[in-house]
Amino acid sequence: MRFEDVRDVKLDWRGSLMPPAESPANDQPVRWHRWFARVETTLAWVLLVVPTLLSALTDQTNAHRITTVLIAAGAAVWLALTTFVLSPALREHPVTSAAAFAGVVTFGSVLQSRDAYFIIFMVYGFFAAMRMKPMPVAVLGVGITSLLINTMTLGGPIHALSVSPGIWGTVVVVQTAAIGGGGALFAAVGRQNQERKRMLDQLTAAEAENRGLQRQLLAQAREAGVLDERQRLSQEIHDTLAQGFTGIITQLEAAAQARDDAAEWERHLAAATQLARENLTAARRSVAALHPEPLETATLPEALAEVARLWSERTGVPAEFSTTGTAVPLHPELEATLLRVTQEALSNVARHAQAGRAGITLSYMGDEVTLDARDDGVGFDPAQSTAPPSREGGHGLPGMRRRAERLAGTLHVESEPGGGTAISVRLPAVPAATLDPTEGAS
Repeated sequence: MRFEDVRDVKLDWRGSLMPPAESPANDQPVRWHRWFARVETTLAWVLLVVPTLLSALTDQTNAHRITTVLIAAGAAVWLALTTFVLSPALREHPVTSAAAFAGVVTFGSVLQSRDAYFIIFMVYGFFAAMRMKPMPVAVLGVGITSLLINTMTLGGPIHALSVSPGIWGTVVVVQTAAIGGGGALFAAVGRQNQERKRMLDQLTAAEAENRGLQRQLLAQAREAGVLDERQRLSQEIHDTLAQGFTGIITQLEAAAQARDDAAEWERHLAAATQLARENLTAARRSVAALHPEPLETATLPEALAEVARLWSERTGVPAEFSTTGTAVPLHPELEATLLRVTQEALSNVARHAQAGRAGITLSYMGDEVTLDARDDGVGFDPAQSTAPPSREGGHGLPGMRRRAERLAGTLHVESEPGGGTAISVRLPAVPAATLDPTEGAS
């Protein structure tokens, strides 16, 4: 542990000198807390069994040996009651922990007064004392244990203090301060680790919830996109295809009436043919707008680079494309939106900007992805006007903004008359792996 971590540790005077074995919120405790609790329980039995065996092997009268073993058996029953019978929550209760401590030091003191080997078992008294609450009571328990463990072999605390009060008083104070201070730091670090674990668990749960919300948002965006496309197609069919078919019918009817006039008949037939070709072009354009074909065979950076290249060849305006960051596959809805925004932005440049050059930058920034489109054209004042719709049946800046906001993103425009235009779209970088299997069929 770093010094900064120790410096930031805060003591909880209401707690004990031990790290919590169980979380108050029924969460799982920190792993090493459970490990320490098991070691402590095992140690209690080892510290009792070892001096009992050593005492039984010493040269003592049978009556003394049997009495000592019976007292040790009583201590074993008390340990079994406090370590196995009681639940961890009840064991941590202030009254129960105080009773457990009293039993341990009572049995330990009696056994140590009969045989010095049981100073080994009295060591467990420190552990029992450190479990008491609040912390001042635990420190008092440590002091009582220190006094008994150092004086019981010398005739008891009263006799030892009466003979050498300065020596034994100093020993007890120093030992209590060392064990109590170390225990307080130990408990504080344990509680701090448990709090960190709780916060990490909450962050993990929040991250999982956030991923779920993102999937839900994308599903809703897909549904909204389908509705928008249906409305767009309906409007486009009404504005182009339906009107075109009406014109074709009108020309064919006129041609039928002008059957006796060859020149007039050919003119109406040629007009109907031209309208049919225009309707076919409009129909193909509507179908192409349903799904971004470039993304079917290429990655997003490759598709955007190809869009910029073809646009530059068609318009004669140089268009540079660049990528920053590590490219990762994104959710199909995000990639389709970025492609559509790029097409819409370049369409606006060709129609309105009168630009000498344009640039597109795709940036992967961890949990976000941004698309920047810029040109050196005539610009405009965003506060007083908006760019008109693009020529490909799109909806200009408002349409791009709706696309971005539908995916919890933002669109920012910077422009001024004569100063060119810069459009920045920022979207959450939801990876392609978060796509639900059911979404693919939408």
